[in-house]
Amino acid sequence: MTHGEPKARPPARRSALRGGAGLAAALTTGCAAERQPPAPAPAPRSATPHTAPPRTTASRPARAAPAPAPRRLPGLPAQIDHGPRTGGRVALTFHGQGDPAIARAVLAEAERARARVTVLAVGTWLDEQPALARRVLDGGHDLGNHTLHHRTVNEMSEADAYAEITGCADRLRRLTGSIGTWFRPSRAQRATPLVVRLAQRAGYPHVLSYDVDSLDHTSPGPAAVVSTVSSAARAGSVVSLHLGYRDTVAALPPLLDHLHRRGLTAVTCTELLT
Repeated sequence: MTHGEPKARPPARRSALRGGAGLAAALTTGCAAERQPPAPAPAPRSATPHTAPPRTTASRPARAAPAPAPRRLPGLPAQIDHGPRTGGRVALTFHGQGDPAIARAVLAEAERARARVTVLAVGTWLDEQPALARRVLDGGHDLGNHTLHHRTVNEMSEADAYAEITGCADRLRRLTGSIGTWFRPSRAQRATPLVVRLAQRAGYPHVLSYDVDSLDHTSPGPAAVVSTVSSAARAGSVVSLHLGYRDTVAALPPLLDHLHRRGLTAVTCTELLT
């Protein structure tokens, strides 16, 4: 696709299953190199002419009702790296932990641009910030499982790895009525065959990987985050980002603008894959 003048972005479709309530060092191990962000969140940017105005409380979407457990999606592998390479959609996925103010700022920037994202939450983070589970869903986003303690799940024993997966699932169920649609392994881009089987046993038919790593967890600066993602993302891409980093907040508006100019719309993984 070619670059052109920005066009009006149509509102994203609401996921039929209302976000996650229904349905990784280096490019492959970025999650393992995560560190806690050093500074508090900046205030959300004001709306720009090509984006929708900030939502008011009255216009916030209604809360999602509990939905059935995830179901296997026909034609898709047990471990998913990307979606269809046609159709002009991409999925921005966020590892869910870190400063809650930064997390809220990321969600606000996405919603200002009428984008929908997928958050894979760490269970202990949900223990500390239970209101954020509902905040994600109320924004029309997907919510899923990123293990209980965010340890190297691929290197654990079968029993310990299963406890990591089900521990987070239990928290999601308690807070939202559902275990969430998606499971992503912690500190790895892809799950081992054992972890895939354990995730399926826990109720997740598909493990969610990604084909684009933003490297935002290395705090390279907003411009570098935008460049890394925009140079690699294409239709169907699943992009790995993080909720707890200031660079991600600042990078999101120009990144969404760039994707929009290329005719790509940011949607939830549920929308991308179904």
